[in-house]
Order: sequence, then structure tokens, then C-alpha cells
Amino acid sequence: MPPIRMTTVGRTLAVVLLLVVGACASPDPVLFTLAAMPGEVLHTRPGAVELRRISLARYLDRSGIVRNTTPYRITVTDGQRWAEPLSRMLERVLAENLASRLPDRIVYTDSSGITQRSPIVLDIDVQRFDPDPSGDVVLAVQASVAPDGRNAATSGFRILRHPASASTEDLVAAMSAALSELSDRLALLLSRP
Repeated sequence: MPPIRMTTVGRTLAVVLLLVVGACASPDPVLFTLAAMPGEVLHTRPGAVELRRISLARYLDRSGIVRNTTPYRITVTDGQRWAEPLSRMLERVLAENLASRLPDRIVYTDSSGITQRSPIVLDIDVQRFDPDPSGDVVLAVQASVAPDGRNAATSGFRILRHPASASTEDLVAAMSAALSELSDRLALLLSRP
């Protein structure tokens, strides 16, 4: 069988085919992050607070941003993702929020390099953190505060925030505001004697 020779037309078609395939490749995703927000400063006795690893409902534990479209179905945004795992981002932002609200306390996370034993341990279980069918962001959390090794006091929180628009950027801003309100409430719990 004679060798196949590529003509000018064949080369042109090959280049066009490569360009078409390259154009069909998905673009880089748009990455989003929650932002820390200032809140009311509460002065307390000095000490440390260990924010343990945040547990997260499994349906939220993904790189794409979850949107709730009906009571029985969720969607995950295509091409719009969290910049880091959501549980780690929640830890980081919540610790930053709490540290700004409780300047007399050292607030550190379970995953930080700090290894001291803290007199106060804060455990967080995020049961919901996505928009409901009306578009409002719902943050549903159980929090447990264990001071000085005593029995933990558990509190539940449900926070609603309405995004300025249906855009992902406004959704993430509303999520940051909900996390800020949670931080205010947790700071009050942690400031009690």
C-alpha cells in the first residue's frame, strides 16, 4: 500500500479540525470564595478557642456551587466553583470572623499549625448552606461549645439572607453575610463566662 501524502487541503482541514476541537474545550472555571466581614467587637477574658473541623452536609461537599431549584432537586453551577473545599473555606472565614469579634481570644482551627490544648472547643455542623426555591440563602447550623472540658452546650441557628440578584457573585456575597451573622451569634456564646 502506498504511503498517504497530505496535501495542502488536507493540512488545512487538519488545522481547522484542531481549532474546532480546541474551541469546544471548556474554559477555565470561575472561582469564588467566601469573604470575612467585620462585626461587633466583644471584650472577654483572654484565652483560646479551637474551631474544630466543620462537618458539612454531603450534598454541599463538592467543588461546584450548589443551588436549590425545587424542594426535591438541586443543581450545581457549571463552570463556577469554590476556590477551595467548602468545609476548609468555612473554617478559615469563620475563624477570621470570630478573631475580629473576640480580640482578647486566640481563635485557631483544627487544621492550623497550632497544637495547644484550648480551654474552649467549638464544633460546627452545617446542615444547609444554599439558596431555597425562593432564592434566599439558608444557613442551618448546629454549634457545640465545650468550655474548660465541661459538658458542651449546643445551639441551633437558622439564618436567611436574600441575594441582591440571581448572579453567583451576589449569591456568594449573601452567603458571606449569613456566615457573618452566624459569627456574631457564636461570638456572643463564646463571650459568656
